Order: sequence, then structure tokens, then C-alpha cells
Amino acid sequence: MNQVELLSDRVAAVQLDRRRNRELQRRERIFNDKVRTIGVDKDALDHQVKERRETDQRQANERKVYADELLCSDRVACILDQRQKKDEHLLNEAIVQFRQQFQQPTSRREFDLNDPELLKKQEGVRILPGLPGEDLAQKDRLRKQQEQLRAWTLQQQDELGRAKQQLQQQMHQYDQSRLALDNRALELQKMEENSNRAASIAIKDFNLALAAEITHRHLQERDEEQENNQTDILNQLNGDLLMENPEQNISVLGSSRLRRDYYKGMSPKELKEYTQYQLQQAEDRKRTVMEQREKELQEHQERMTSARAALLLERQQARINKALRRALDNTNAQLAQAHDAQKKHLQDVYTNVPNERYFSQFNTSSR
Repeated sequence: MNQVELLSDRVAAVQLDRRRNRELQRRERIFNDKVRTIGVDKDALDHQVKERRETDQRQANERKVYADELLCSDRVACILDQRQKKDEHLLNEAIVQFRQQFQQPTSRREFDLNDPELLKKQEGVRILPGLPGEDLAQKDRLRKQQEQLRAWTLQQQDELGRAKQQLQQQMHQYDQSRLALDNRALELQKMEENSNRAASIAIKDFNLALAAEITHRHLQERDEEQENNQTDILNQLNGDLLMENPEQNISVLGSSRLRRDYYKGMSPKELKEYTQYQLQQAEDRKRTVMEQREKELQEHQERMTSARAALLLERQQARINKALRRALDNTNAQLAQAHDAQKKHLQDVYTNVPNERYFSQFNTSSR
């Protein structure tokens, strides 16, 4: 029992709070001059603010994605630049290493003229202090230079001969490969020509057989068409259309209906009846026109009479309105005098003026 009472009390308290909250919200809406007078749609404004925030968030996400793509492109460009610099550094190191290994100063042809250690390498040769600049080993040095030049020349000739021989071998191998490719191309061309020739013969035979079949079919169709045309001509000549059978005009829906595709015109009896019908229609039309004219003349006279009566009534109503207006003006003047007298009396009797305390007792609730 106590549990049921507590639950009902809780429900009643919740309902009371809900009503109190609704009353507060309603009071805020009613006593808010801006909402009441201007009529601001807060839901629409909130929706617009939400859309604007979503748009800003979407644009921010797009800018972030674009910035990420720019950063990725910059990283790729930096990596490629570092790779290019590394390749250039490796190439420079390889060039320097090649020069150190295969292009030493000692391997130059004129190194013996610029060798700083030349005097140290000479054995048993001493230059007298009193004769500077005398070259005592000139003959030996010239002989060694000539022998070295001869050796270099022979070496160059051997290298040139080997290069020519290697070039001849390469040209011979190239010619052999070209001949093999040309022979293979000729064989393939002959095979293609044979296959094309066989295909052309097969196509020619097929086309001849097809042409014969088409010719036979055309002849057969022409014979059938000629036979059908003759039969059609005979049927047309012996048919009801050219024989002008009057019974063919009658429709299957009844004797009172005619077939338009077999109709050949009216008979003399039908023409006579049709002429009498047209004359009767012309007389009826004339009589109808005369009746219509008489009716229009009568309606015109009635309209003139009604217009004259309306003009008289309008003048009478204008006189009545003028009299009523004069009486109303007199009444308004009397009422104005009475109102001025009453206002002057009230000003003499009522001297208290309402203040803010008087007006503050109103609009204390939304109901």
C-alpha cells in the first residue's frame, strides 16, 4: 500500500514539474517582446546555425585534407631531391675513384717532363754546382721516349686492329641475323599468302553458292508474285467493287447503315429526299432567325425599360442618402458636444493619475 502511494506521489510530482516547466517556457515566450512582436523563428535560426557549422566543419575538413596532400607532396619532393643528391654524390665519388684508379698523373704521356721526383730517380747523375741547367741524360731520355712512343703506337695499332676485327664480327653476326629474320619473314609471308588464297577460294565458293541460292529464291518469289498478281487482278475484275453491286453498300450492322469503302453515291430517290430535306432545313433556319431577331428586339426594349427604372431609383437613392448624411452630420455634432461636456466633467471630477504601481499588477501570469 505504501509502495503504491509512493509511486503515485512520484508520478504526481513528475507531472507537476512538467507543467511548471511548460508554464515557465510559455511565460518566456509570451513576455519576450522580441519573440512576440518581431516573431523570430528560433528553430529555423538554430537550423541555419547548425547548417553553417556543418558547412564550416566540412570546409575545414577539406582544407585539412588539402594540407595533408600538400605535406605528402612536399615529403615526396624532399625524398626525390635527397635521392637525386645522393645519386649525384655517388656519381661524383665514382668519377673520382675512376680517376684515381685509371687516370693517375704517372700514366700521362708528358709526365716525365713534369715529374717532380725525376732527379731523385736518376742514379749516378750529379749536377755540378757550377753548371745548373745542363741535361747530361738527354740522349738516354730521348731514346726511352722514342721507345715508349713506339710501344704506344704498336699498342694502339693492335687495339685498332682488334676493334676493327670485333666490328667486322659484329657486322657479320648482324648480317646473319638480318638474313635469318628476312628468311623467316618471307616464310611467314608465303604462309599468310597461302592462307589468304585458301580463304579467298573458300569465300568465293560460298559466295557463288549463296548467289545461286539467292537467284533461285528470287526467281521463285517472282513467279509466286506474278501468280498472286494475276489472281488479284481477276478477283478485282470480278469483285463487287468494280461490278458496282448495290448490295455491297449495306453494312452488317443493319440495313440503315452503309459501308463507306463500298459507297458509290446516292440513288435518284435518295437525292430527291435529300433535296427536300435541305429545303425544309432552310425554311426552319429562316424561321429560327426571325424568331431570334424578335426575341433580341424584345430583350433590347426590356433592357431600356430596366435602365430607365434603375436611373430613377438611383436618383431617388441619392436624394435619400443626402438626407441621411445631413441627419447623420447633425447627430455627430450633437454627440461631439456631449462628449466634450462629459470629458470636461470627468477632468473636474477625477484628478488621480495611474502610476507604475498600478500597471505592475497586470501580466503576472501567462493565462
